[in-house]
Amino acid sequence: MHFPNRRKGLILAGGKGSRLRPITNAISKQLLPVYDKPMIYYPLTTLMLSGIKEYLIISTPEDKIIFQKLLGNGKKWGLEINYAVQDEPRGLAEAFLIAEDFLEGNSTVLILGDNLFHGYGLSNLLQESSLDNSQSTIFLYQVKDPERYGVAEFDENGKVLKIEEKPSKPKSNYAVTGIYFFSNDVVKKSKLLSPSKRGELEISDLNNLYLKEKRLNAKIMNRGMTWLDTGTFDSLHKASSYIQTIEARQGLKIGCPEEVAWRMGFIDNESLKKLAQPLTNSGYGEYLINLLEES
Repeated sequence: MHFPNRRKGLILAGGKGSRLRPITNAISKQLLPVYDKPMIYYPLTTLMLSGIKEYLIISTPEDKIIFQKLLGNGKKWGLEINYAVQDEPRGLAEAFLIAEDFLEGNSTVLILGDNLFHGYGLSNLLQESSLDNSQSTIFLYQVKDPERYGVAEFDENGKVLKIEEKPSKPKSNYAVTGIYFFSNDVVKKSKLLSPSKRGELEISDLNNLYLKEKRLNAKIMNRGMTWLDTGTFDSLHKASSYIQTIEARQGLKIGCPEEVAWRMGFIDNESLKKLAQPLTNSGYGEYLINLLEES
């Protein structure tokens, strides 16, 4: 299959979801609902806001068929969605090795399937990061529990010196979020990595390789933006409550691929209307039809 020379999107939706058992005993974490949508809709629409139209969903062998049933080939949203398997979780950076044939030497952006991003200015930030194919970009977000994440260490001028994975004594409160823009040599660099003590190919080690070459931009997400990791019971509940609160207050949906595809110009009015028809009983389709009427 031929892919044009442009940045491509990877969504890592594998793993065992062990922190969410028993509800993940029979279903992928990334298929669980976050209020009114499957979890994977949120990272997908985040990348759609970057202007990306070609995707590879990386999941477990048993979940691949369910993702295919949910998302299809992406054509209904003006996208091209492909699928690959990660049979065992061997680190985030393994995604680039799995995606080598799909990427074909193109630049990419990886997003974790259980991460939710929202807020004013987010789409502009994503689109700016997507334009420069020679540089790689990570996003930092201030958290109160940095020991759970990859953490940035800064010099006296505020420049990132190093990324440390889940440190026992964090050098800052700025965590690396689950979205990574990488240049077209990311597969080559990923092949240089060695497994960590956890037996995984760490994304922090990959980031540090780019840091050493002064080819890694670190952008701090402002206080008007939200980053939620939905990997625990509490964080999943908080994410659902956040989405419900914003949608009820504003009357606008978050993470709606039909709407994002329409607003980005991936599909036209008639396509949006067609997508809305089977979804009217839940109110989801009615929302889409109202978008057309209001426009």
